[in-house]
Amino acid sequence: MSSYNRVILMGNITRDFEVRHTPAGTAVTDVTVAVNHRVKSGDDWVDEPTFVDVTLWGRTAEVASEYLSKGDPVLLEGRLKLDRWEADGETRSKLKVVGERVHLLRKGNALAEFGKNVSPAATTPAVAAEDLPF
Repeated sequence: MSSYNRVILMGNITRDFEVRHTPAGTAVTDVTVAVNHRVKSGDDWVDEPTFVDVTLWGRTAEVASEYLSKGDPVLLEGRLKLDRWEADGETRSKLKVVGERVHLLRKGNALAEFGKNVSPAATTPAVAAEDLPF
């Protein structure tokens, strides 16, 4: 039987990125995205946040850490991954997202997209001439 493992999340970054590198030199970063679900509570609408852990690898991790920071809106595409480990004699597990594409958002407009199968021109947001340092 075939499977399909795809996740699309749109929310806000909850903390700044801390990029580390594997012994082979591959960049990796973990980030949490807050995704809200609106529910009606009496006469008011209330946001119920869900905090999703996302791991980014390679150039995607580097570019995300360069252009995104805490509070920024983002749209992420990726896949679910179940991590299992042993701690204090007990087996633990955690479901997380491995991010494959990242779309930077600003006031509803996509500025840039980067990740798998994306041309290099799409990995850098447009910069106004007056923002150039030279």
